[in-house]
Amino acid sequence: MLYAVDMSSALPPFPRSPEPFDTPQTLEIGAAPDGPCLRADAARNRARLLEAAARLIEEHGVAGVTMEAVAAAAQVGKGTVFRRFGDRTGLLMALLDHSAKQLQADFLGGPPPLGPGAPPLERLRAFGVAVLYRSDEQLDLHLAAQPEPTRRFSHPAHQALRTHVLMLLRQIVPDADCELLAEALLASLDPALIHYHTRQCGLPMERLEAGWVDLVARATGTSPLR
Repeated sequence: MLYAVDMSSALPPFPRSPEPFDTPQTLEIGAAPDGPCLRADAARNRARLLEAAARLIEEHGVAGVTMEAVAAAAQVGKGTVFRRFGDRTGLLMALLDHSAKQLQADFLGGPPPLGPGAPPLERLRAFGVAVLYRSDEQLDLHLAAQPEPTRRFSHPAHQALRTHVLMLLRQIVPDADCELLAEALLASLDPALIHYHTRQCGLPMERLEAGWVDLVARATGTSPLR
């Protein structure tokens, strides 16, 4: 790897109670039916259900995550799962939102080069590498929970990534059309494209990583990484 980023295929631990808002604050990428400020007991119940779903993914893959299976694993009634998440897609989105929030915490307040403290070009390179590897490790979940096409680019999870890339681009190439350039760069990190490259074409992740770094250099008119 050109950039060492601490990542695991397992989903990070779920908070047992509403999380405090530290500085820098992560962007809101998803909300439970109860809104952003869940009661403590509701937050614990939600975390319990998500932990059960995460265990099912580890043991059986995404296909093994059904509302019935999660209810059984969490030892609650099926209606509880439906009330909390609405449907299976809502449950998968909640799992993905939690993972995405961890990524946000890393690039907003983690160590450089992904987090603050490194030059913006280095941060942009590290950002793409982090997204590539996290998406690859949770690829089935990403594909199963992907929003419908009409909501894909307006979804808060995508907007959070776009905002970060846009901020870095405005520091690197302030005279460029950074809004469109940000979307073009993010398109190369699309989970469906990663699936095609790795699962269907058999490309190694190292090639995708090198391709991202090369793409950033060409898009920003900067020198390639040596």
